[in-house]
Amino acid sequence: MTTTTTTTAARSVTGGPRPLRLALRLDAAVTAVNGLAYLALAGPVDDLLGLDPGPGRALGAFLLVYAAAVWAVSAPARPHRLAVTAVVEANLLWTVLSVAAVAFGWFSLGTAGAVWAVLQAAVVAGFAAVQYTALRRTR
Repeated sequence: MTTTTTTTAARSVTGGPRPLRLALRLDAAVTAVNGLAYLALAGPVDDLLGLDPGPGRALGAFLLVYAAAVWAVSAPARPHRLAVTAVVEANLLWTVLSVAAVAFGWFSLGTAGAVWAVLQAAVVAGFAAVQYTALRRTR
């Protein structure tokens, strides 16, 4: 008995694991760059955004660890659904916490910092939406 599996060109562009892996890797790369900036440029980030260097460095370290975890989730040819779901949910949590941090003044950010936090939340929410959509198409 012979089993044949075919993949159409349209499927590889609009569905399947490739767009999901790309969305995860883009998320990981952007998160890593952000984390490195918070770590390496804590002083200038404080001057620009109003984020104190201590919390900024802690945030940068967290983002680097998270970026590595997201990259690891993207590593298999077919990322594990539960792991991708965890990434999507973590991104949504980050979005809510970023907006709450601005609304409740948790970090005493300046105007530029508040705008940055909300814009960053929007980008992370966008990653979550793209990842969720790509995950649904991998069925």
